[in-house]
Amino acid sequence: MSDAAQPTAAEVRAAAEAVKVALDRHLAAVERRTGEDDPAVSEAFNALATAAEAYDERLYDLYDEVTPFEIPGTDDSLPPYAGPEEPNALSVLIRRDYAVAEPRRLLAQAQRIADVDGDAETVAVVGASVHAAVGVLFGEYEPDEIASRHKEFGLEEGDSTLWVSAADDLPEPGEWLGAPFEQADPQQVVCRFDVSSVFDDEDFDSAGIRGRDPLGDLEEQDA
Repeated sequence: MSDAAQPTAAEVRAAAEAVKVALDRHLAAVERRTGEDDPAVSEAFNALATAAEAYDERLYDLYDEVTPFEIPGTDDSLPPYAGPEEPNALSVLIRRDYAVAEPRRLLAQAQRIADVDGDAETVAVVGASVHAAVGVLFGEYEPDEIASRHKEFGLEEGDSTLWVSAADDLPEPGEWLGAPFEQADPQQVVCRFDVSSVFDDEDFDSAGIRGRDPLGDLEEQDA
């Protein structure tokens, strides 16, 4: 930032005062909260986050200093729950990312499975193709087993997330198979659990797992 665009000391102090006001309003809203999803608390939280971010930016721009706290962003938060209070059906959506850290190990494991299977066509296809090897591994093992044994398969864990969403009725057989993730609605999510190394230095539990339960019975789970 150029000198001309830098905030003044008075602007930095005004931003600090705005944080103090926002803190007081947030505490007052929490003290008066009427339930788990009280909109007044959410509004006060967002106002506090905005004020803290503005102060942090001005403090850094003028003094090259930062605050010792971070306000979680809202990009990964869920909107207010709008699904049925008594769901008759549930959908579990899971995403797990892996890096192919050791291609040779992955190929060797897939080759071993193909050899045991004895299908000459499968054995020939695996060869040196990581693409084919992945198909063999995921065709042989359940996703949860691959998650627990990923290192054996030459894979390195990335981020993962699990969403449990509610519905009034179970979809008809085959109804969503053409686009299984297209209709994922964050407002129908009953609870959500995320795992990421980005949480390691933040105020989360030791497993880096977060849960969100808009029905009021949140239970954080251990990895």
